[in-house]
Amino acid sequence: MSSPSISTEHLDRFAAIVGGRHALRSEADLAPHLVENRGLYHGSSPLLLKPGSVEEVSAIMKLATETGTAIVPQTGNTGLVGGQTPREGKCDIILSLERMNRIRDVDPVANVLVADGGAILAEVQKAAEAHGRLFPLSLGSEGSCRIGGNLSTNAGGTAVLAYGNMRQLCLGLEVVLPTGEIWDGLRRLKKDNTGYDLRDLFIGAEGTLGIITGAVLKLFPQPLGHQVAFAGVNSVEDALALFNLASSLCGASLTGFELMPRFGVEITTRHIEGVRDPLNAAYPWYVLIDISTSDSAETAERMMNGLLEQGFGAGLVLDAAIAASVAQQKAIWHMRESMSDAQKPEGGSIKHDVSVPVSKIPHFMAEAEAAVMKAMPGARICAFGHMGDGNIHYNISQPVGADKAAFIARWREMNHIVHGLVLAHGGSISAEHGIGQLKRDELAAIRPAIEIELMRRIKRAFDPADIMNPGKVVSLDPRG
Repeated sequence: MSSPSISTEHLDRFAAIVGGRHALRSEADLAPHLVENRGLYHGSSPLLLKPGSVEEVSAIMKLATETGTAIVPQTGNTGLVGGQTPREGKCDIILSLERMNRIRDVDPVANVLVADGGAILAEVQKAAEAHGRLFPLSLGSEGSCRIGGNLSTNAGGTAVLAYGNMRQLCLGLEVVLPTGEIWDGLRRLKKDNTGYDLRDLFIGAEGTLGIITGAVLKLFPQPLGHQVAFAGVNSVEDALALFNLASSLCGASLTGFELMPRFGVEITTRHIEGVRDPLNAAYPWYVLIDISTSDSAETAERMMNGLLEQGFGAGLVLDAAIAASVAQQKAIWHMRESMSDAQKPEGGSIKHDVSVPVSKIPHFMAEAEAAVMKAMPGARICAFGHMGDGNIHYNISQPVGADKAAFIARWREMNHIVHGLVLAHGGSISAEHGIGQLKRDELAAIRPAIEIELMRRIKRAFDPADIMNPGKVVSLDPRG
């Protein structure tokens, strides 16, 4: 691939906007920003800019428009589909929001928090907690991922069941457009029917329409009661029946319901320090149940005990352990959140972030296992995730002793098998990780032509020069 040139003069003009200390050009400084978290994508870039204000972001984009320079926004660089990675062989400039990390305001009466796009998710959670409030988005990468990226990928996490994903957790945005114009949409209103909802265009757009530099986020009262349980079940069908029972008994207090296979528990306890199986015997499947109540700890305890009692009585629960402390609650969640990382020592892993209607999960799991094992005997399936909202991380670990490179080379083949079944069940090939580079061409192939064309029209309207994170989500060229 030929590399378009960018003059030293232009690079110097970009650098002058942020100052020399915040314009990085050395190979060592750039290296961590050029690779996607799983190593699937490696890009190139002559310059990394770290603006410190919205005005500096605006000036960068104005100069990018003038010079026709592609800009790749980057926050925590924790994405898993290459949406934050510059293209290989191009001269994309990386724009990092890590310096723009302020919590601008917390209003506990209105239940809102205003943060910079580069604010770290864990810091937003702490700021809310300091005012007796909860910001419910929770991810395994919350110590490093940032709000702008969370919004740009419409992140979900472990509490979607009760609180929704980032689209539901955001009231307003501040966005710098590809032209450098600043849209101040930092509205704090729950009701605002004044024209098109521009906010929803930028949420989930993966930085292809503009750069999210600020956001108004919804807060909630801190729960007064919290219970976490870990239960062994015999099948995915029983897990679904238990979820239906939990939904009926607990209602909105059911804040998490996670499904995990025995293989996932085995590798997590084997490879993740401090993780142990809460149960004394092995079971085919497990569920993590999280209940939060607004009135008292006693209510949460009563709900959990009642749910498990009925689950045992119906033959759905084979064994269960209720966390006896906050530390034990965190330990159980740590097992679940570490399950993806635990696959790395097992060799190659082919990932799928999919969703299917909740009622279809057992059928999908059975059909996918049969199809994958037929295509790749010996493969080890680690399918886990948010059963309450239908989001399954359908991961496949290489057969024991297999060649890793040869296994990874079959990534697209396995995607075709799994995604085909997902679509047959009315599901989605991307539940919460986004499209990025990884699924761009597949998206174009599976969606109706008019849908892709509408996406292109939106992209052209905001970014006719295609300088805003080009090559991600949707191509302006109908040929790909």
